[in-house]
Amino acid sequence: MVAKAKKVAYFAHLEEALNSYARACIVDFDFVGSKQVSDIRVALRGKAELIHGKNTMIRKCIRDMVAREEEPREDWESIVNVMRGNLGFIFTNGDINEVIEVLEEYVKPAAAKAGVIAPASCTIPKGPTGLDPAQTSFFQALNIATKINKGSIEIINDCEVIKVGNKVGTSEAALLTKLGVKPFEYGLRLVYIYEGGIFSPDVLKITDADLAAKFAEGVGFVAALSLGVGILTEASLSSVILGGFKNVCALALEADFIEFPQVEKIKEFVDDPEAWCAKYGGGGGGGGGGGGGGGG
Repeated sequence: MVAKAKKVAYFAHLEEALNSYARACIVDFDFVGSKQVSDIRVALRGKAELIHGKNTMIRKCIRDMVAREEEPREDWESIVNVMRGNLGFIFTNGDINEVIEVLEEYVKPAAAKAGVIAPASCTIPKGPTGLDPAQTSFFQALNIATKINKGSIEIINDCEVIKVGNKVGTSEAALLTKLGVKPFEYGLRLVYIYEGGIFSPDVLKITDADLAAKFAEGVGFVAALSLGVGILTEASLSSVILGGFKNVCALALEADFIEFPQVEKIKEFVDDPEAWCAKYGGGGGGGGGGGGGGGG
């Protein structure tokens, strides 16, 4: 009965969060201790709410919520598809970058444990280790060349003992523990962003400049297509006007009708290019170096 009551309370809590918060970070809790999670929860107080539980319970809760809704809830259903492994939520109505800053602050170094897939490589630098000669067997097990210098073991060359993606062996873990090396860092790892659907964390790296550049690129494609098929659009209007003005200038020069400033400048250039460049700072046909010097 107690377990059932806790399950009902958890379902109600998760349902309230999904209805109350606009967005969430979905994070991986692997190798994160309870004290570390508690510290993160305290740091997030007032900014966000952390909810963690078995992914089977999370999927069941969300499926029940979707079934009760009259309209399809694809945003909730998208969560069900990714809830695999030791995942949890950090819900917020504020700036999600503030949550990520807290997560990055509470990343802690950790010792290598046998059987764990290495999240990073580890290289032991050459030099004295501080270990006495009786412990050379730890180095011999990994074929690490050593020598005895001033009563302690000294590593002759830098040696990579762990490669990222490989499973940590017992010998590697024992040696790193002896050396007091903590090669890994663990914290709540951001896996997905939820905001009306599931997104990769990479979307947070998109800046206003990136969006402006993509928009400008799209406008350029529309303008090129419009000019190619001969259909006037807002995107191609400036190019059409420029092209028309060039034709007007060419006709005015041909008819010697020098009645507006733009044609006067062109006429000056045609008559005496060197004088025009000296007057207006143009580079003429002498290449980029000459043009840059004149502009300065």
